[in-house]
Amino acid sequence: MLAKKLISWVEEDAPFGDVTSELLIPSNSQVRAVIVAKSDGVAACFRDISLALEILGLKTRVLVKDGEVFKAGEPVTEFEGPARRILLFERTVLNTMMYLSGVATKTRRLVEIVRKVSKDTRVAATRKIVPGLRELVKKAVVMGGGDTHRFSLSDAILIKDNHIALLGSVEKAIRLAKAKASFIHKIEIEVRKPEDALKAAKLGVDVVMLDNMSVSEVAKAIDLLEKHGVRRKVLVEVSGGIDEDNIVSYAALKPDVISTSSITMRPARVDLSLEVVMR
Repeated sequence: MLAKKLISWVEEDAPFGDVTSELLIPSNSQVRAVIVAKSDGVAACFRDISLALEILGLKTRVLVKDGEVFKAGEPVTEFEGPARRILLFERTVLNTMMYLSGVATKTRRLVEIVRKVSKDTRVAATRKIVPGLRELVKKAVVMGGGDTHRFSLSDAILIKDNHIALLGSVEKAIRLAKAKASFIHKIEIEVRKPEDALKAAKLGVDVVMLDNMSVSEVAKAIDLLEKHGVRRKVLVEVSGGIDEDNIVSYAALKPDVISTSSITMRPARVDLSLEVVMR
């Protein structure tokens, strides 16, 4: 699947071939190429990309395992094969590896920050992902130590603000979901008020998402759940506008999950470079 995607991405980048390489590089030229880190990061999906390139006719060797930290100046992957093919795939492969490593690196950073104040709080991604990269991005989150959350709309029932607006109330949305859902699907609801979090927990949802609440509002919601004896009956997820500058404040309240789109939409900058070495 990834090999097919790489081909489609290269077709977009070189719809009529790589005119420069085809003019300058002999068709029978065979080379070795090394991808070198130009900044520190966490490796993500290097093996997947290498296996895809094997299918596409390149010999590969992964030098840094997925999930491991690499340092600037360190070689992370090697390729051998036709020079023209390596140059054709160069930018597409580098862009993909840099983005995915950025996701893993940002995830690792947030996980480490959260663990300093709450060892049991998970850091999760969201579905805010560039189309076409879903599987790899979710995998990169795991390699960074995070939780994938939903892979797709098919995974779980997540009642959001627009569902509630169409149905008229939190109560109606939950009752309909519980009446119609398969036993296999968990039910989560997104709420904007502490009082609605309590309603949802009492009605028996599996997860309550405290969406775009301030730290003080989250504290109030969790306190309400504690006072009414339902805190341990429901998972509490905090989401909306959370990043490195405020995640500690939310983590200190010890929610079960903190989800943030910054992992996938604003990943850390990880720089990689491909260097060709003649054999």
